[in-house]
Amino acid sequence: MDIHVTNLSQSVIAEDLKKLFSAYGLVGFVVIARDTKKGRSLGIAFIEMPHASQAQQAVLALHNMKLDGMSICVKEIEYRAGEFNN
Repeated sequence: MDIHVTNLSQSVIAEDLKKLFSAYGLVGFVVIARDTKKGRSLGIAFIEMPHASQAQQAVLALHNMKLDGMSICVKEIEYRAGEFNN
């Protein structure tokens, strides 16, 4: 299951998110979106968790939690018909 995380602090790194989500199960990958010119975080991340039940638990538990002083938004990515998904 693919997860979208927004409202991340500039100081949060991929390893922070991997550790946080790993408490709920296996994490396939974490990618933080970055400004291509300045390299700064855009405050958005994409996380893949291969087991849907674990991913759903993580989404429920982590949505609106405070991380580095910011209330993060954690949601499942819902693909439309014809869009890429695993």
